[in-house]
Amino acid sequence: MATPTSAYGPRFDEAVALAVTDFRARYRKNTTVPYITHLFAVTALVGEYGGDEDQLIAAVLHDWLEDVPGAHPHLLEVRFGARVRKLVEDLSDSVGEPKPPWRARKEGYVAALRNKPAELKLISAADKLHNCQTIRRDHKAVGEAIWARFSGRREGTIWYYQAVAEAIAHDWPHPLAERLADEVAGLGADGP
Repeated sequence: MATPTSAYGPRFDEAVALAVTDFRARYRKNTTVPYITHLFAVTALVGEYGGDEDQLIAAVLHDWLEDVPGAHPHLLEVRFGARVRKLVEDLSDSVGEPKPPWRARKEGYVAALRNKPAELKLISAADKLHNCQTIRRDHKAVGEAIWARFSGRREGTIWYYQAVAEAIAHDWPHPLAERLADEVAGLGADGP
């Protein structure tokens, strides 16, 4: 029996170390949950659905350009390669400061996502699935107050996740896209 090759190498280790360091003092919106838990959850989903090493690296760093001061796409390319840079850039709804208004950022992300390749949709679907699961879980715990955490409040947040689920499913029939659609349907059904 042949010994399987490693699923990931030192580049992934370096990406995890970067995420752990740069997100150390960050928490999920208005909670005491360390932000790194989200990055690990997304990375786990990407791995479970067949993502390769570059996709795992992009998953653990998918919010790096948006959320880390001084983060620059060039640094990603130098450390992890052009493919990782492109994936992380395409997973970001804005890079740099100041960020455009919330609705414009989200509309732009959704419009671009519709025709992105499957390798990117896998990561985006994992990200949005974990976000929806967290929102639904927290909604059960805190009720309608959950929506104050989000710039889009209830209506905008639900619109965004519905639009993302539709964009991801476009030309990508995949079990993760189906899971996301189911979770988003539940998101819209929660509450009044």
